[in-house]
Amino acid sequence: MTQKKQPQAKRHLTVGFIGQGYVGKNYADDFSRRGIKVVRYAKEEPHLRNGKYIRECDVVFVAVPTPTSPKGFDDSVIRGVLTLIGEGKIAVIKSTVIPGTTKKVQKENPQVIVLNSPEFLSEKTAAEDAATPFSNIIGMPVGDLKHKEAAKLVLGLLPRAPFSLICDSTEAEIIKYAHNGSGYTQIVFFNAMYDLAGNLGSDWSVIERAIAADPLIARRYAKPVHKSGRGAGGNCFIKDFAALSRFYRKTVGDPLGAAALAGLEKKNIDLLLASGKDANIVKSVYGEKITRRHPKGR
Repeated sequence: MTQKKQPQAKRHLTVGFIGQGYVGKNYADDFSRRGIKVVRYAKEEPHLRNGKYIRECDVVFVAVPTPTSPKGFDDSVIRGVLTLIGEGKIAVIKSTVIPGTTKKVQKENPQVIVLNSPEFLSEKTAAEDAATPFSNIIGMPVGDLKHKEAAKLVLGLLPRAPFSLICDSTEAEIIKYAHNGSGYTQIVFFNAMYDLAGNLGSDWSVIERAIAADPLIARRYAKPVHKSGRGAGGNCFIKDFAALSRFYRKTVGDPLGAAALAGLEKKNIDLLLASGKDANIVKSVYGEKITRRHPKGR
């Protein structure tokens, strides 16, 4: 799908991208294709020396790592790069962050206007996802006039989507976790159904055909065996669900809800380790000791 070029006024803006992983790169590629002047900065060549130009950008999208480790969620890279953005300019956090982070970051950086705009890219189809989004979400940490105007500006810069929403930044952050958590939960559930079918001697391919014909089932994550093994793998699913589970337990304090999320985690870890899928990512999130099956906590 070919995107229309931006109106002339918006093409006069310079848009920066900090981070050139699959998220930052594909968004920058899309903006560039639509005739918007783009500056890319990353720790890798050929963008390593572009940090000094970020200060002059009108809007800067931040797409840097926010890892989860046994020590917890880490947003230090975001906090570090915000110092590169010019006074009065707009910073848009694309990285996945714990709910409430954007508000904290805004208070720490009053010299810039901070927004949150979650991304919904899959690594395999990132270029297409960036160019043809199903949803554009802009979260504001403060509901004042300058944030509202900034949110409208950023929404106008993004490729058009069937659904667009300007909301509170914490709501935007939860929307992102709801998206990732939904996919994660579906993968674990369909793996449980796959095991049930196997234990009863049923043909999963027959069941899968019926699932594919059911309009009420989201079929994107209905394949128990996917890529290199079983379970919700990849950097985003593993780290984000771990961060969500820990944050929920700490914030909500509901033992049943916490247990439900922890149970999904444990089952997913079991699936990943048993099939040898993304074991290195599992260890980076949960620690080297997470080598046995049916782990008892973290």
